[in-house]
Amino acid sequence: MVRVFDGSAGPIAGQSETQLRVLIVDDHEVQRVGTRQVLETTDDIVVVGEAAGGNAAVALTGEIRPDIALIDIRLPDRDGIDVARELAVHHRSTRVVILSAYDDDSLVRGALEAGVAGYLLKTLPRKELIRAIRAASHGITVLDPAVSERWHHVRQCENVAISAHLTLRERQIVALVGEGLANKAIAAHLGVSVRTVEGHLNHIFAKLDLETRTELVRFALTNGLATPDASDPKPEADA
Repeated sequence: MVRVFDGSAGPIAGQSETQLRVLIVDDHEVQRVGTRQVLETTDDIVVVGEAAGGNAAVALTGEIRPDIALIDIRLPDRDGIDVARELAVHHRSTRVVILSAYDDDSLVRGALEAGVAGYLLKTLPRKELIRAIRAASHGITVLDPAVSERWHHVRQCENVAISAHLTLRERQIVALVGEGLANKAIAAHLGVSVRTVEGHLNHIFAKLDLETRTELVRFALTNGLATPDASDPKPEADA
């Protein structure tokens, strides 16, 4: 099932250029109708199309180019995460927000790794849904409050587990790499040789399954890896 409300990729009659164009993807008609009614109580959001399946959603996105695709995670032909992943590659201007009845950590992780702009539950109050869609359109990643607190705890536990695999010196070096220091500067800061820093970095890359320095910088910045005070130059003996 596919339904297009404006019949084109351009604005519909009476539609402001600043309105957010939303595509609703859900195999339950009652859910689609209810969501559309909620969103269209506002002046700045317009629903430009509906789809009941993943393949239809991808095709329709290419046709009408919505700003936001609000996608259920359970669809009859493919799951919403798979759809989100494809849209992230072929239709990058459309931001995907998952609207699901499921709050499993594995689904939240999969959705975020697929590049979604948000993960919301169908129990979210309508005012919060509208607010989340507006935020997502401005590049903010939005999580349902019921998901956010638990996800934050999961990430903290993961970071602790990752840290446990690194030595104190290795955690120092990760922190300094994250600050943008080159190997020579790190060596001078810690009072060790450049070769020693390089040896530690080889071990770090292997332990974290990373290949480039850019990946390590991104890892240090995005994972909030707990690090010791980098100003302490000698927490352990170096070769």
